[in-house]
Amino acid sequence: MLRIAIPNKGRLNDDARALLADAGLEVRSSSERALVASLGGEFEAIFVRAQDIPEFVADGAADAGITGWDLVSESQRPLESRLDLAFGRCRLVVAAREESSIRSIADIPDQSRVATVFPRLTADYFARAGKQVVLVPVSGAVEIAPHLGIADIILDLTSTGSTLRVNGLREVATVLESTAHLIAATAPRDEGRTQALDELTAALKSVLAARERRYVMANVPRARLEEVKRILPGISGPTVIDVMNGGSMVAVHAVSPAATIYRTINQLKAVGGEGILVTRIERLMA
Repeated sequence: MLRIAIPNKGRLNDDARALLADAGLEVRSSSERALVASLGGEFEAIFVRAQDIPEFVADGAADAGITGWDLVSESQRPLESRLDLAFGRCRLVVAAREESSIRSIADIPDQSRVATVFPRLTADYFARAGKQVVLVPVSGAVEIAPHLGIADIILDLTSTGSTLRVNGLREVATVLESTAHLIAATAPRDEGRTQALDELTAALKSVLAARERRYVMANVPRARLEEVKRILPGISGPTVIDVMNGGSMVAVHAVSPAATIYRTINQLKAVGGEGILVTRIERLMA
């Protein structure tokens, strides 16, 4: 049984559950407050705090985990990223009060007080920058620290920067960009668990790849196939199929980037494409 640690609440929990469900590993629990749930087959989920997941995985209590890379980096445990899951995107930034004269790291005086919930990353960052600072560890509400006079600057997570601006703070530098990752211990596992982890990684990767693609089908003039190939390069070129009683028309099928599908449709229309159909893909194996 491969045990996967999942955040027990918040957006990371929602996104992790959705990704696992799309991979055919839907969470099955007796109640919403259950700490353990079946994912079917050889997989089991345990629900813990996102910040504790690196410890659980590194200590062997879980074989794999889904959590933010910022928390993995802060833990400084022997862990590896199996897969960037592309959700939970945020940045770890240095910020100062808007009215402060601090505009860059170079402007920060030595012995400045830095409030943060990431003491290890903070210490490493300022050491590399050649700055001697005083850490002020806090457990939350970091943005208020400069206004209370307990810190001169902060080092905290932000997604859009709006919370910082609302609290009269200005970004000074980005320390780390983070997303949720599938993580595992760097120490080798037994062969059975390694194989199961490889299969899990491949399944999640196929779902993420599918989310970025669409399957396109259209009837196009046979005479315009060279142009169609440029519009629909697909993975190894479009599939071309004769249409019964189609005459000069053939059917083409291909995988296309979801982000530019509107342009693809317009380009197909421009070369005489008809009956254009676009569908989502559940999984895409490279």
